[in-house]
Amino acid sequence: MSLFDLTGRTALVTGSTMGIGYALARGLAQAGAKVLLNGRNPQRLEEAVTALKAEGHQAEALGFDVTDHASARAAIDRYEAETGPIDILINNAGMQHRGPLEEFEPEAFDRLMRTNVYSAFYVGQACARHMIGRGQGRIVNIASVQSALARPGIAPYTASKGAITNLTKGMATDWAKHGLNCNAIAPGYFKTPLNAALVADPEFSAWLEKRTPAGRWGEVEELVGACVFLCAPASSFVNGHTLFVDGGITASL
Repeated sequence: MSLFDLTGRTALVTGSTMGIGYALARGLAQAGAKVLLNGRNPQRLEEAVTALKAEGHQAEALGFDVTDHASARAAIDRYEAETGPIDILINNAGMQHRGPLEEFEPEAFDRLMRTNVYSAFYVGQACARHMIGRGQGRIVNIASVQSALARPGIAPYTASKGAITNLTKGMATDWAKHGLNCNAIAPGYFKTPLNAALVADPEFSAWLEKRTPAGRWGEVEELVGACVFLCAPASSFVNGHTLFVDGGITASL
């Protein structure tokens, strides 16, 4: 369907060497987009690009440090000047650090905020400068159910994902008039490397399955449809919205 066709578009996905980021990059490629993968580990980055190319997709590496404003802007400006436009940005780079809030190290808090929040601002701004000039562009920030909920031991992460939801609203408020659509996806509990310790914990998994109306963990491929929708013509009048993909966990007590 043309409403969900991304042929001819180029999508940059940060933190896309594994987990949710890789699944979203693969899904966008399946919808016709050329994907630019980004990550901190050069070997994993090359392996991810190779894997997508082996499936017949258009994929390239665009390596830079998303937590460094100058690095992000330089890499994106260079790509735009030498290769072509970046039509879609998926701000997926993120990290988790668990611990009691009263003992949480300031350095860990700063690192988490830089990875989860600053990166979305840095890369979002760098891409938006070019998108504004063209009068169109899609930005999808990856939020979380922790944008709306909290649980013990992850207060700083919760703060970072709340910031992402409101940054998304701010992006839409400032940039919609320039033709940009800025939205967010808030995943629930998915089987990812970030959640590996929780997936392996029988007690936590039992609690989650009971707490979630769908009764199970999510699979990363189940986020692809929401991402393609927010990047495609089908969502042309959707702006500033956070789409929860969580098996109903935020809908129930």
